[in-house]
Order: sequence, then C-alpha cells, then structure tokens
Amino acid sequence: MSMEVDHLVVAANTLEEGRAWCERVLGVAPQPGGRHALMGTHNLLLNISAPPTYPRCYLEIIAIDPEAPDPGRPRWFDLDQPAVRERLAHEGTALLHWVARVPSLDATLATWSGEGIDAGEAVEAARGDLSWRIALRQDGRRLRKEGLPVPIEWQGDAHPTDKLPDSGVRLVSFEARDGLSAELETPNGIVELQAIEATLSNAPTTF
Repeated sequence: MSMEVDHLVVAANTLEEGRAWCERVLGVAPQPGGRHALMGTHNLLLNISAPPTYPRCYLEIIAIDPEAPDPGRPRWFDLDQPAVRERLAHEGTALLHWVARVPSLDATLATWSGEGIDAGEAVEAARGDLSWRIALRQDGRRLRKEGLPVPIEWQGDAHPTDKLPDSGVRLVSFEARDGLSAELETPNGIVELQAIEATLSNAPTTF
C-alpha cells in the first residue's frame, strides 16, 4: 500500500511550551498554524521536508486549545489520556505520533479492516484553506503503539508545506516498526526524537 510520511505529531502541554521547546531543541521558531474546531486543539507548524525521501513533510506541534469548547468526543492522538496528559505536564513536549499521506483513505481503511485493524472512520476536517479526510477512532487512540500511523488524504492540491518557509530543519530518518523515532538535521545539529509510548495509557494497546 502506498503511503508517505506526511507529518510528525509533537504534543505539548500548552502551545507556548511547544514553541519554546522547538526554539530550544531544534534551534528554530515554528510557524503559526491554526485551530481544529472538530477536536478542540490548535497547532504550530515547521517544514521538515527532505526530498526525494521525505517530500512535503512537516512537524506539527499540537496542544489542547484552552479557549475551545469541549469537542464532545475524545481528542485525537491520545491527547485526553490521563497518563499522556501527566507526561506532558511533568516532563514536557514530546513526539507523540505520526500521520501518513495516502492516495485513498477509503481503500486504506478497507485494507486495514480486512487485516483486523480498527483505524476508525473517515472524517472530513478543515483549517483555513486546507481540507482533508482523516481516520479517527471513537476512542481517540493511537494504533499498535506507534507502529501504524493515522492515515490522511488531502483534498485538492493544497498542502501545509506549500506555505511554510524553509526552516533549516530536515527529516533525516524515520522508524516506526519497533517504537516511533525520528532523526532531524537542525541548526543545533542532529536531534533524535523518541515517542511517548502508547503503553503509557491505561487501556490495552489498540489494533
């Protein structure tokens, strides 16, 4: 099945903490993102494209938006899990998950369902002039620790990296099979990110 790394999800206790982490650890300031009305979250973005291996790739710093109403459902990427919230509050910003770009979300979900993997349902979402379809589980959980991504299908030709300036940060390597990790080339040198394990949560690992 064709899929590409679309973006890395870095979670923060607050967006300002995420901004400070990016400037301190990666040596650059992230760009403004926006709000996700569907999930009650907001974000900052950083272009980490490294073609031809990782084209149109970015880093998303995401946090619960304190000004947004409760979305009425669990937020994506385990952001509502108590153990994840505690980890972010006490140990700070960290890599949480990844999102893969696929040519057909419906085909991806059908294939995974046939393999016994419940990735959720296709949901339409938008932010500004961007629109996409993304798979969301009702419980907001990540899949198989960090082995499987959240699949996304962008609508039309628009992609966040189209308007993101060159940041001087590049995705050098990416591993998801035995725990999610990423290596970035930055103005501060090579930085390796290790994800918060899904087993931090208080429920069984989801498949």
